[in-house]
Amino acid sequence: MKPGPGTYRVGGKVYASVLGLLSPQASSVEVIPLSGRYVPKAGDLVVGTVTDAQTTFWLLDIGAPRWAPLHMTGTPWKVDIGETGRYLTVGDAVLVRVESLEATGRIGVTMLGEGLGKLDGGTIVRISPARVPRLVGKKGSMIDTISRHTGAKVAIGQNGRIWVGGSPEAIQRVSEVLRLIEENGPRSGLTTHIENYLRATQPADRPYAGPSDREIAGPGGFASPDEDARDEPPAPPSERL
Repeated sequence: MKPGPGTYRVGGKVYASVLGLLSPQASSVEVIPLSGRYVPKAGDLVVGTVTDAQTTFWLLDIGAPRWAPLHMTGTPWKVDIGETGRYLTVGDAVLVRVESLEATGRIGVTMLGEGLGKLDGGTIVRISPARVPRLVGKKGSMIDTISRHTGAKVAIGQNGRIWVGGSPEAIQRVSEVLRLIEENGPRSGLTTHIENYLRATQPADRPYAGPSDREIAGPGGFASPDEDARDEPPAPPSERL
């Protein structure tokens, strides 16, 4: 096994460099830290907010040590110089991809790509970046469970910023679930416990939608439904988290 993120090799053995959860991959092994700030990597999908609009670019806050500029050529729009404010204004939320990391510390991001773009309405909830893999779950099982039971749209940033869209009730329920995931990240069987909680707190006027009514938005934008996205058998709905 090759050492991946959160690990190192000494004398033919792989050791953990951080306290976290073991995550074996196809040909490597990594350890997902239980806590820590976001460190951007090329290819990451992140949720950012606009902090300033300049002549040819916007400055985004993505929770990294430095702000990330989004150039007008990195968007699907034909933006004229000086007209950036017509497309994005301070406070707007966007889903972008980290494109480059320069030696100067500059973080290049782009909005070009499937599922990327402006996130209209909704709200942003922050969790530890270390909890993002638990929020996604195996093959998207956790976020699939949340979407099915709440009817909310969720865009997950690997920077720990989660955009949630939908009715006020749906946003509130997802926010509560995110808090539970934040607090219970290390525990095993977390997907089952979250599903039990959602079933037990399901509003009477919104029955459980079932596995055919889903809309998953994971760390690749709004993804297609995954009919096999299960990693744990459901427990009785009377068992609350």
